Amino acid sequence: MNAHARRLPVTAAAVLAAALLTACAPDRPVSPALARGIDAVFADLDRPGSPGASVSVIRDGDIVYSRGYGHAQIEHGVPVTPATVFHVASVSKQFTAMAVTMLAADGALGLDDPVQQHLDFVPEFDHPTTVRQLIHHTSGIRDQWQLLGISGWRLDDVITTGQILGLMARQRELNFVPGSEYLYSNMGYTLMAQVVEAASGMSFVDFTASRIFQPLGMDRTHFHDDHRHVVPNRAYSYAPVAAADDAGDAEPAEGAPRYTKSVLSYANAGATSLFTTADDLARWLDNFRHETVGGPGVMATMRQRGILNSGDTIPYAHGLSMGEHRGLRTIGHGGADAGFRTQVYWFPEVETGVVVLTNVANGNPAGRARDVADVVLAGSFPEEEEEDDEGGAPAPATDAAPPETPGPAVLAGYAGTYYSPELDALYHVAAGEGGLVAHHVRHGAIALEPRAADEFATDRWWMREIRFERGAGGAVTGLRVGGGRVRNLLFVRLRAPLPGDEAFPAAATPGGSS
Repeated sequence: MNAHARRLPVTAAAVLAAALLTACAPDRPVSPALARGIDAVFADLDRPGSPGASVSVIRDGDIVYSRGYGHAQIEHGVPVTPATVFHVASVSKQFTAMAVTMLAADGALGLDDPVQQHLDFVPEFDHPTTVRQLIHHTSGIRDQWQLLGISGWRLDDVITTGQILGLMARQRELNFVPGSEYLYSNMGYTLMAQVVEAASGMSFVDFTASRIFQPLGMDRTHFHDDHRHVVPNRAYSYAPVAAADDAGDAEPAEGAPRYTKSVLSYANAGATSLFTTADDLARWLDNFRHETVGGPGVMATMRQRGILNSGDTIPYAHGLSMGEHRGLRTIGHGGADAGFRTQVYWFPEVETGVVVLTNVANGNPAGRARDVADVVLAGSFPEEEEEDDEGGAPAPATDAAPPETPGPAVLAGYAGTYYSPELDALYHVAAGEGGLVAHHVRHGAIALEPRAADEFATDRWWMREIRFERGAGGAVTGLRVGGGRVRNLLFVRLRAPLPGDEAFPAAATPGGSS
C-alpha cells in the first residue's frame, strides 16, 4: 500500500467529522459570552484521554448551542461531536410513555386497563394492576434490575427482553397494593413496551420510529434491543479509576489509564436502551412547545402527574419528573446505566430545553444541565425569595444503639439452603465464628451484619436487607429479601441439604464477583 493510500482513512475521517459538525451547527449565531459560559461547565472533560459529554440547547424552536467535549471512544481517540450517539438509560422512559399515551388516544388501549388484558403472561396478583400505574411507578411491580441482581445476574451480562419477561412471569407477589405508593420500577416500563406491541401490532422499535422519531426529524435515534446491532458513531462508557489502590493511598503511576471500560450489553428496551444524540433529544423537548407529534391532548396527558389511592399527587408524570429550578418549572428525567449518565430539562415558561449526555460514571449531567441553564437563562429566573433566618435548628444527632451480635446457637439456627421459586435462585447460609455468610454461585460470599432480631443487612445494592422468618415452633422456615425497589421477596428454607453444601464454609472471605 502506498503512502497516499495509507493517508486516505485519516483524510476521510477528518472530512466526515467536519461534515458532522457542519450538519449540527446551531440554528442561529451564538454570542461568545454564552459559548464561554457553557464551555466552562465542561472544561474538566475537554482534555486528552478523557471521556466526554454532548450538550444541546434549544430555545424558541432553534438549537442555539450544540457541542461535544472529550472522547466518545478513548481507545481509538474518537472525539464526542454533536452527532455522537449515546445510550441515554432512563431518559428512554418518556418515549415509552409517549407511545402508550398515543395508543390510548388512538383508542387502541385504555390507561386504566388491567395489564393482563394486554399481556397474558403477567400473573394475576391479589390486586389488579393497570397500565396507568405502570406509567407512574405506582403498580407495586418489583424492579427488574434488582430482581436480576438477587438472582445472580451481573448488569454487564447480556440481558434480553425474553429473560426479563420470563422473570416477570414467575412473580407471585407485589411490593405493595397498587396505587398506594410510588416506587420506581424499571420492570413496569419493560412491560409497557410489550403493551405497545400488543396494542399496535408493530414492534416497539418500529412503532416509536414511525410515530415519534421520524416525524420529529430524530434521524439518529432508535431503541436498541439487540446488543449485536452495529451503531456508527456511538459512544462507549467509562468509570474513573480509583485514585487510591487497596494497598495504600498512592496515586496511579504516571501514564496509567485514568478510566476503565464500563461494559453495557443490554438487549432489552422500554425502561432503557434509547440510542440518540443531544440534538435529537433537543428536538423532542421542543415538542412540548409546538406539540406536532401527539397533539395538545396527548401532550397534556404526558404532563399529568400520578395520583395515589389516598388522593396525594406525586411529582412523576408520564416518564417525566416534574420539578423546579430557581423558580422556573422543569419537565425532565435523568438516566444512569453502566458509565452513561444523562439528563434532559424542558423549561416550559421560557420555551427552552437543555440536554446533557455523558459517558462517564461521575459525569453529573443533572448538575451540569442546571449550570448550562443558569448561563442560557441568565436574567430569566424569578426573584428568589429571601431566606428565613429564623429557621429551626437542626435536630441533634442520635446514635442508634449497636445491635447485639447473635450467639453461636442462634446463628446456627439460620444455617441452611434457601430457594426462591420466583427467581429459581439459591443462597447457602452458613454460620461460624465470623458471623453469618450467604453464598451464591456467582456473587460469592456475602457477609450478613446483624441489625435486629432475625434481621440482617449486606453491602450489596441488590440485597440490602434480609429478614428471617420462623414457623409456629420457632424454627427458621425462610427469609425475605428487601431494600431498594424490591420488598419481601421470599426464599424458602429447604428441608434437606443439597449435595455440595459443605463447599460453602462460613469462614470464607466475603466478596466474589458482583
